[in-house]
Amino acid sequence: MTRLRSLNHQVVVLQDRKKVNMANRQRRMTLPSIHGRNDPIFKPAIKPCSDPAHGAAFIFVHGLGDNAEGLENVADQFQQNDKLSWMNWIIPNAMENRDAMSTAWYTPTALSPFASSRPELEDEEDEAGMLQSVKYLESLIDACVSKGIPPQRIVLGGFSQGCAMSLLLDLTSKKYSGKLAGIIGLMGYLPLTAKSRIQHLRAHNDLPPTHGHVSVFLARGEKDMLIPKRIWNMTIKGLNDLGLHDEALEVHEYEGLGHSLNGSVLKDMCTFMESIVPKLED
Repeated sequence: MTRLRSLNHQVVVLQDRKKVNMANRQRRMTLPSIHGRNDPIFKPAIKPCSDPAHGAAFIFVHGLGDNAEGLENVADQFQQNDKLSWMNWIIPNAMENRDAMSTAWYTPTALSPFASSRPELEDEEDEAGMLQSVKYLESLIDACVSKGIPPQRIVLGGFSQGCAMSLLLDLTSKKYSGKLAGIIGLMGYLPLTAKSRIQHLRAHNDLPPTHGHVSVFLARGEKDMLIPKRIWNMTIKGLNDLGLHDEALEVHEYEGLGHSLNGSVLKDMCTFMESIVPKLED
């Protein structure tokens, strides 16, 4: 009898281990690993769905001179407060940029609060660097899709340069333009607005002249000196020209806030994400 109980106990233990291992496999995600680039931080959903298609993912892209650890605290705050418990967080790292002498998704150019009298003399934007970063971010979306999370349950967003990359991918990606759940742009801007470059990229990738309906959340601090009001207005106009209007754009400006995040921004961001990737019955 004692031996039978012992065997039964071993069976129960093995079954429990099997369940734990299965749960751990469900929580894992194979993300691309690239020489010279630190791997992304992956924070699995605290209450993962048994059907990955009912889950969601947020690819959260940091800004110039930062790294994934700089945004990890945001994911921690959400998860510790049981917000978007079905959401997987992927926070990638930019590579070192020799020209910027820091981590960067592309070589930055000056964002002046005043229009130049000689625009032909302004530094050209690093389109090649931007498109290289878009390709990398696409690979992260690919990983989510391979895991079973459909594009319409994936949110892409970022801070500063991360905002610029998120908008650019959504507008120009041959794979994912117009297909994601939504875009979050924090304290950033729309790049490549000069010379109709985005329109040319869309045409090159066989995309229609105007964008489909993807919800976009934009946030700026009224005291943000790095993203001047002129650049912000150009961003809104550029998005409008590409077919994103009031029904698709949720725009917030925060009094007294500079180039940073605060509780109000995160609260509004949370509400936005809950609306575009709501909890689904599992």
